[in-house]
Amino acid sequence: MSKRGDRPMVPRAEFKSYYGRPIVRPAPWTHDIASYLFTGGLAAGSALLAAGGQLTRRPRLRRAGRVASIGAVAASGYFLVADLGRPARFHHMLRVAKPTSPMSMGTWIFSAFTAAAGAASITEAAPLLPPGFFRRVLPPVGAAAGLGAAVVAPALATYTAVLLADTATPSWHAAYPELPFVFAGSALASGAGVGLIADPAPPVRRMAVLGAALELYGAHRIETTKGILSEPFTSGHAGTLLRAGRLLTAAGIAGALLGRRSRVVSALSGLSLLAASAITRFGIFEGGMVSARDPKYTVIPQRERLAQRNE
Repeated sequence: MSKRGDRPMVPRAEFKSYYGRPIVRPAPWTHDIASYLFTGGLAAGSALLAAGGQLTRRPRLRRAGRVASIGAVAASGYFLVADLGRPARFHHMLRVAKPTSPMSMGTWIFSAFTAAAGAASITEAAPLLPPGFFRRVLPPVGAAAGLGAAVVAPALATYTAVLLADTATPSWHAAYPELPFVFAGSALASGAGVGLIADPAPPVRRMAVLGAALELYGAHRIETTKGILSEPFTSGHAGTLLRAGRLLTAAGIAGALLGRRSRVVSALSGLSLLAASAITRFGIFEGGMVSARDPKYTVIPQRERLAQRNE
């Protein structure tokens, strides 16, 4: 009998799991963690902005960066504790330092950054003090603390990317080479957004362009090079968020470069970059959660890897 006329006797497999549960257990995180991803990046980018303002003698940039940094890291602490459920759990994570655990290292990075950023921001109150010892001492202390926060900032901006990629969530895990680029670029762009609002100097515009370039490059790679695991980032709610983030990033960069003589346009560009950073983080979060809930994103890549090994 000709094989052309053969019909399969077994129906096509459907991607289901026992009792309708996902094959991979989704990360037990709420949108508090998505918010934490944004505020942590904003804190890191703002600390770099403040250090740049300090080194280039731009006090408005320094002040805005320090204030935004401590405000964002305070919000990060709130979102993190809200997800943990009890503040004591954060304290318990500081009992050990495990280099192989992104969560353990992230706790220490977050704590070190918070101490440095907090010290730097407090010293901004020095001009309000009466002449004396503290008024003389606080500025150099703030300068050292500000540079310390800037040193830790890249780790704060990217450790969450490593944390996501270290999970079993299929699309996050597959995107491990690109997620740090997205998160680092997003952090730089959000910090530049603060700078465009406070003092749109040329270094701020260059910071915005660099951040946007890194973010868009990483996001493009995630959305086009992961096969079926790119799908959660290009469709549904996550796809809508990431497309909106790209548009806002492009609008922010266009305004930053073309609206150099307008403080209003620069401020609007800064707001656009801040919104883009937040939306992008939420899009990455949503895409990963979708890939964990749908069994096909676990089964199909496994079959493809098995087929490649058997060739």
